[in-house]
Amino acid sequence: MSHPQSKHAGDWTRPASVLAAPVHAIATPKPTLLFAIASDDVDQVRQVLESGEAGPNDSAGPQSALAFTLTNDKLAHKQEIVKALLAYGANPSALRNPNLNPTPHIEGGDQPSGPPPETTLEGMDPATRYFVARADAPHTRQTSQLIYRSFFRPLTRVRYDVIGQDWALEQLFRVLSMHSQKLAVAPIVVLLCGPSGHGKSLLARKFGFLLDVPTHTVNMTTLRSAHDIWQSYSMSPYEEPSSCTLAEFLIENEGKRCVVVLDEIEKIEDQKALWSLLMPWELGRCSLEAGKRHVDARNVIWLGTSNVGHELVFEHHENRAEPDKRMSREDYLELTAMLRPRVSHCLGASLVSRVTTVLPFVPFTLDEKKAIAAETVYSLAGTASKTLSPQDVESLVIKALPSYHPSEGARSLHRAISNILVDAI
Repeated sequence: MSHPQSKHAGDWTRPASVLAAPVHAIATPKPTLLFAIASDDVDQVRQVLESGEAGPNDSAGPQSALAFTLTNDKLAHKQEIVKALLAYGANPSALRNPNLNPTPHIEGGDQPSGPPPETTLEGMDPATRYFVARADAPHTRQTSQLIYRSFFRPLTRVRYDVIGQDWALEQLFRVLSMHSQKLAVAPIVVLLCGPSGHGKSLLARKFGFLLDVPTHTVNMTTLRSAHDIWQSYSMSPYEEPSSCTLAEFLIENEGKRCVVVLDEIEKIEDQKALWSLLMPWELGRCSLEAGKRHVDARNVIWLGTSNVGHELVFEHHENRAEPDKRMSREDYLELTAMLRPRVSHCLGASLVSRVTTVLPFVPFTLDEKKAIAAETVYSLAGTASKTLSPQDVESLVIKALPSYHPSEGARSLHRAISNILVDAI
């Protein structure tokens, strides 16, 4: 089913109703989204938005759904609901519209002016501020347009799962756009490379989930031969435990769109075992066993993760004129060009020559570190986070930042926040 283009690039527009809506319904808020938000149930919010029963920019009473969520102090899962609304296309510009984000009325005393403080960037915690600003950025909307009308459109929501890596996502969307337009004939093979703890495995594992296609994740560190690759079982926290091997997975999904994740691909014991990937990556055909027919794997998306080149990524980062600021697209493309030969040297030119794109994952900016730390506060504190003000969260984040280690990435911030919360108990 095709979807008409909305004014906001991320907005997943719902199909038009066959029956004309009654006149009075035009001004009546959709109750389902309001109830889902008020119930503090993130999954229910997603279900309502996915079903098309309501849109992310529908009103919730006198406010937009986004403003209603931000000003609701009773929500324990406020930040997750905000992310869900943004992922499905809530337009942050509504927060600057007094008709959709009116000034609160206070009984007696002086009346405030301007929007509610919770709906301004200054009044938000670092994670909410990061995601709202990211959704509002022109670059975000422009990048979303690359895959807006394609099968890969749901991947635009990954911005609200993975913090940072804007240029890696843009390059990924460009590659997927080319395949959607039939401008490329080889299978899609993407290698995500760079330092540990910067979102490579998270992006790879979210890929199939967002596209709602089957995914098989191979832990390459345990494999010793080509036979081991095809006989490996899937290992991922985002998938149901699987009793089928990669060979059985490819046969079961032959000719269909599916995802195979090869995690830590450079850590396989014998590099020769990777030679069995040459034909599927170039021709989209798998020879799973000698003397048996080839399996059609042309619609398989192959995602590999690797730490190859992490020293180069850090060196390039330190040599930039302003390393603490967001990398430019030109700098990112320069790093990409420098990284591919390193990967080729490690995995072999014959294999990497069949890779569609190698995407470096780069160090986090200060705002990204703060967002990661703030998200960790909400994750670890659970329902207790309901009692924390944005200022409380910011204070915890500031305490955690000195414990950040670039070589460990997000994991060092997770550990720092965990230690801070344990000491506070």
